[in-house]
Amino acid sequence: MNKSFRQGQILKLIRSRHLHTQQELAKELRRAGISATQVTLSRDIRELGLVKTPHGYAQNSAAAPAGPDVASVAREFLQDIRIAQNLLVLRTPPAHANVLAAALDQADWPEITGTLAGDDTVLVVAPNAKTAASLRLKLLKFLL
Repeated sequence: MNKSFRQGQILKLIRSRHLHTQQELAKELRRAGISATQVTLSRDIRELGLVKTPHGYAQNSAAAPAGPDVASVAREFLQDIRIAQNLLVLRTPPAHANVLAAALDQADWPEITGTLAGDDTVLVVAPNAKTAASLRLKLLKFLL
């Protein structure tokens, strides 16, 4: 596993579970098929800007990448939403799809499995058609 993937999995784990120690984190990574030494985990924790809280590791808000929120970006750039089974196709003006996709990724909504941005189109992958439909309604609320 490469460093970026491992660190992405660490962030995913700390957002979904209360992990209080490096041992707990290492155990969860092993469950995901990723082995990491204590030295590697220490370095990853430092590079990711993780801090210990009473609820376990969390990303330091000062270290987290900041960007525009989904509501602001959607109000400004979202022009159309089409649904195709578990996929949403979002249309924006040219050169603005990446901004919308980045805001959706940063929001880390559980309804979104992933996004893919082109020049004026964002493909949003949801786990199933029902979730895609509720996600469409959630996005439409920003446009009202």
